[in-house]
Formats: sequence, C-alpha cells, structure tokens
Amino acid sequence: MNIVCLGLSHRTASVEIRERFAVADPALDRALQRFQEVEGVREVVIVSTCNRVEFYASGERLVSGFHGLDHFLREHGGVNGSSREDLAAIYRYDAPHSVRHLFQVACGLDSMVLGETEILGQIKRAYALAAGSGATSGGLNKFFQRAFRVAKQVRTHTGINRGSVSVGSVAADLAGKIFGSLEACRVLVLGAGDTGERTARSLVSRGAGTLLVSNRSFERAEELARELGGQAVSFEDWPSHLKSLDILVTSTSAPHPILDRARLERGMRGRDDRPLFLIDLAVPRDVEPSVNELENVYLYDIDSLRDIASRSLSEREAELEVCRRIIDRHVDEFTAWMRTRAAVQGGIPARPVASGGLGTV
Repeated sequence: MNIVCLGLSHRTASVEIRERFAVADPALDRALQRFQEVEGVREVVIVSTCNRVEFYASGERLVSGFHGLDHFLREHGGVNGSSREDLAAIYRYDAPHSVRHLFQVACGLDSMVLGETEILGQIKRAYALAAGSGATSGGLNKFFQRAFRVAKQVRTHTGINRGSVSVGSVAADLAGKIFGSLEACRVLVLGAGDTGERTARSLVSRGAGTLLVSNRSFERAEELARELGGQAVSFEDWPSHLKSLDILVTSTSAPHPILDRARLERGMRGRDDRPLFLIDLAVPRDVEPSVNELENVYLYDIDSLRDIASRSLSEREAELEVCRRIIDRHVDEFTAWMRTRAAVQGGIPARPVASGGLGTV
C-alpha cells in the first residue's frame, strides 16, 4: 500500500495558481470520481481551502511514476502549456513523506499562522465529504483518523496553539483584558479594508456586542456591516459616536491623523469612566499619539501590536521541536502499519524515498 499527496499551497503558489486548482463543493463529487478513475488509485480525499489544494490517493499498487496522477492534475488545473514556474508550484510526495505532510498540516505547522486550528476543521470536513461519497475505505480512513489523533495530541501536549499571532487577534485579546467580557462593548470600525475587517472579525468572534462600520465608500461599509451583523455609519458622522464607543478600530488611507487629542476630548464630554480602546492600524497613523495621555484611553498602533504578536509567535516556535517529536513517532507507527498491511494483502509496501518526496510534477 502507498499513500500519495499531490498539491500546492501558500508556500509554493500564488493565489492565481491556487484558484485554478481549487475544487468548489458543487464540483467535488465529480472530481473525486475522476480521481478514482486514475489507474492504481483506490481511495481519494481532496482538501481545498483558500491556502492549499491537496489531492491524497492510496492504492495497493500505487508506485513511483504517477503518470496517471500527473495527467489528472494537469487536466484538472488546466495547466497544459503553463509556465515552468506554475508547474514547479506542485509538490508531490509518497510515503513516508505524504504521511508526515498531512500530520504537519493537520497540526497547523504548515499554515500561514503557525499553530492555527482552522485547518483541522477543514481537513475533517474534506475527509467526511470523501468518505460520504464512498471515496475512502480502510487505508485513507485509518490515515486521516490518525492525523486527527496526532493533531489532538499536539494541541493537548504543546503550546503551539496558544497565544495570538496576528494583529487582529492580538487586538481582540487586549480588548478582552481591558473590558473583561466584550458582550456589552460598542465597536466602530473606521476604514473597511482588509486590515480593519480582520480585526473586526476577531472582535466579533470574541463576543463584541454592537458593531458600527464607517468607510468613505458607504456601500463598502454597508457590505461589511451586513456580513458581520452590524450597522453602517456615514463617514462624516462617525465622530458623533465617540461618546458611546468602547472600541475604535481605525484603518483609513488618510495622509494625516483624523483623530487628535482636542477632537477626542470634545467627543468624550459627558462620557462616564468607561475605558476607550483605540486600535490604530493605519500607516500613516490615523490617531495622534498624544491621545494616549488622556485618562481611560488606551491606544495601540500597528507596530505595538505586531511586537506583541511577534513575542507570541516566538513562544509558539519554541514548541516546534516537541510537535515534531510527536509527529515523528506517529509517522513511524503508521508507516509500519502500512508495511504490515501490504505484506498481509500481498501488495507492494510503502517505499521510503529521498527527503522531499518525489519532487514536482
């Protein structure tokens, strides 16, 4: 028995290349069926996310060469005639490297954000869809179940998933320390670009009660507010909400500060002693640094948040060796099971290959 992984990820390919290979839900059943029709393939699972597209296959006589798999990938991605650079983005592993790769991915060690847990849910869903369509049986069932077990052990016995490693999550964690529960907090996002949106999502995911969104393009403010269950505010009217806010996230493209100390003092007149948390994600900065001198005002800019995130990332990186030891043990155990299964069934055992797998398509 052999297990093969062919794919590409944020580490090897741009989004333009990844989207060509992506498999949308409506097309999944047909892609699984076509994948199973490749000679030597018995079981398949397709993992398709915004950051990776990976095709896992197993078969008792699936050995080096993979000409049928190569053809499937080229046909699926429409890469015939593509540049050498595009084709070089595709990695291709057989056991034991395919085993190690899935275990690392499931544990969040191959993610953009080291240790993130969203990928595990995405892999579980991909496996469930493949199993539900009849595309898996004994080999890949055991393989993916082992991957979930490895991820659970890594999360339980290491600190790789702890702490914040993005600006948005750091800001949300700091807000939690300032306010305790965020349920009663009113949040205004000023500037609805990617950075402000990510921070807003982090705050909402941690329970922020009321979300207001303001943007120079009111249509964009309405779009984000609708998506996150908030309310759009005209860009000219946002200062009138300062008195009632708990958290202000700024991320505009203004060439100079749009909130100085005098304006903030005016906006806070009549306000009680509730703290005001200012998250300035703009470059140049939206908020004049002197506002931090006001009582009950907490200002963090992009650099201070990144510094906190970097310290947290360093703590996670220190856990990598522990994670790798756990994964190594499971790789050894699972590849031993593969060899035993192949011997019992009279198939071809998984063949160790040179470090890095079989190269690229």
